[in-house]
Amino acid sequence: MYSILFNILVEIMGILFLVYSFSIITIYLVMAALSALEMRDHLRKNKFADYHDVITSPVSPGISIIAPAFNEGRNIVQNAKSLLTLHYSRYEVIIVNDGSKDDSLERMVESFDLVKTDYAYNYQIACKNVRGVYKSTNRSFSKLTIVDKENGGKADALNAGINIAQNEILACIDVDCILSSDSLTRMVRPFMEETHRKVIAVGGVIGVANNCDVKDGTVTKYRVPDTLLGRFQVIEYFRAFLMGRMAWTRINGLMLISGAFGFFKRDLVLKVGGYFPKTVGEDMELVVRMRRYMNEEGIAHKVGFVPDPLCWTEVPETKGVLSRQRNRWMRGTIETLQLHQNISMNPKHGVLGMVSYPFWAIFEKWAPILEFIGIIYTMIMVFTGDISALYFIALFVLIYCFSILISSFSILYEEVAYNNYKDKTDLKKLIKTIILEPFLIHPLLVWWGLKGHWHFIKGKGGWGEMIRTGFKKATDKQKVSAVTP
Repeated sequence: MYSILFNILVEIMGILFLVYSFSIITIYLVMAALSALEMRDHLRKNKFADYHDVITSPVSPGISIIAPAFNEGRNIVQNAKSLLTLHYSRYEVIIVNDGSKDDSLERMVESFDLVKTDYAYNYQIACKNVRGVYKSTNRSFSKLTIVDKENGGKADALNAGINIAQNEILACIDVDCILSSDSLTRMVRPFMEETHRKVIAVGGVIGVANNCDVKDGTVTKYRVPDTLLGRFQVIEYFRAFLMGRMAWTRINGLMLISGAFGFFKRDLVLKVGGYFPKTVGEDMELVVRMRRYMNEEGIAHKVGFVPDPLCWTEVPETKGVLSRQRNRWMRGTIETLQLHQNISMNPKHGVLGMVSYPFWAIFEKWAPILEFIGIIYTMIMVFTGDISALYFIALFVLIYCFSILISSFSILYEEVAYNNYKDKTDLKKLIKTIILEPFLIHPLLVWWGLKGHWHFIKGKGGWGEMIRTGFKKATDKQKVSAVTP
């Protein structure tokens, strides 16, 4: 009796894993096609676009850039100066010092001639106590506002910045990111072009700046990182932004905007209560909550996406730091999906509830667990002789070739659209990384995802320490060359 039940269970699991595997293949092929169509339309539309019109237009919306900072004293002044030189007519820069324990505030006060003002701070959204608001006595820095507050985390710091923001568009960024000089004009354009659907948020591409040359806050020379983990993330970002989010934008199903570079309608953010500080996935949670609110109110809307390379960040290149990042991403995904599980398979929420949410629940949240169980199941079947070695090898080769195909498509999209990596050596390194990724990196991602689930169950929170080495300056290369015999 038990052997019969066991055999039935084994058969069911085999069918389920087979369906899961081919579902992934089908979904990613569809996403590749959708993203290609969206990229084609974007390039055609913007081929002759004059973004100078956005800068000079009297109807261009004002933008409030909000950048939380915690212990960023080493680079905070240079980063602030970079933000103050962006090409846009009406914007302000709000840097929120989130209880830094280093000399971040002192450096900014000295560099920008800041003085504490008698500012009537309005707590429209709850946040930790604001100790002071600083403005510059130098008119050259009139766009800059510094908010000094008690430490409360990134979401809490963003809420503090939202409270003081004066403009209709919020640009929430990481203070250590590098923004293209025309990033504001390109990101604000979808808000100005809205027709029958209200644009509530716009996301952008995040580029990997590791090993690139940076001069005066601008990436001047593109190179792939020296490490395998760094190069893997270049490819991963291509897949996530140029394929994944472009495809979701095509069907208006986007439910995630990167916390490092996202634009939002301020009035709607205030209506939904700002960022939720009790999750480590505050970027995804806010987008889902905004979309959920619009659907419940019956208001047609969309979340836009600009695939142009406008923002660059430093990615972790050590296993320890990367594991903490992926652990946090998994916990944030689980928290968001649980907070908004009422939208799942709810026709009222359209594509968001019927397609996006199930995809994230099955192929993002549960992926590490299902993959781990699938590997164990397959190995047991091989060793017990219930599955032929030939079948196992054929299935493995199919999945391996498919992963290479999708990653190759993502590199092709970047090369056709932007061609930032012009050196053939860089392309060879990326192709080599694609070949090695399924063996050397993907197992680590599965393991880190499993740890994220376990830490969520245990109630372990927090971000974990994110160590950064800083961007490579263009002058650094010159100095090295000067002393090299």
